[in-house]
Amino acid sequence: MKILEQIKEILIKNGLKIACAESCTGGLVSSYLTDISGSSAYIEQNFVTYSNQAKSRFLNVKKETLDEFGAVSFDVAYQMALGLLNYAQVSLATTGILGPTGGSKEKPVGLCYIGFGILKNNKPVIKVVKFQSEIKNCDVNEQRLLIKEDIAKNALKNLVGFLCENIGPCKET
Repeated sequence: MKILEQIKEILIKNGLKIACAESCTGGLVSSYLTDISGSSAYIEQNFVTYSNQAKSRFLNVKKETLDEFGAVSFDVAYQMALGLLNYAQVSLATTGILGPTGGSKEKPVGLCYIGFGILKNNKPVIKVVKFQSEIKNCDVNEQRLLIKEDIAKNALKNLVGFLCENIGPCKET
């Protein structure tokens, strides 16, 4: 993926490392990021924080936030991205519902919140993007994998935009 080279270039050029915490994507974002040779120069540490306990233990997500809003929420993605900044200067976090079970009218299958963070002058800047995958009408097991891939690719695309917004202009690819 061309976008992976762009992420690598932006992070290395700016002397930054990234940490990821993935719930619904189960490590797929991390896997994509490590598909590029030399990824150890810009990846610090990655987590699959599938359980609420892992989100709290490793990322300092508050139990009260999980109880009030649920794991798939803006607030949890925000706290995940913020907690990751204890490990690296840039963060990316995903939390969502892959299905086929677990969805509701308020939180349908394919819903994901993607949190991004960066330390600017030692102060955290956090952004959360709500993403709804439109993958439907296929075998339920295939659908789950396709939604995961859709979310992971959207997270990487939005990471580039977030970095460009907060570091400075990026050249188009």
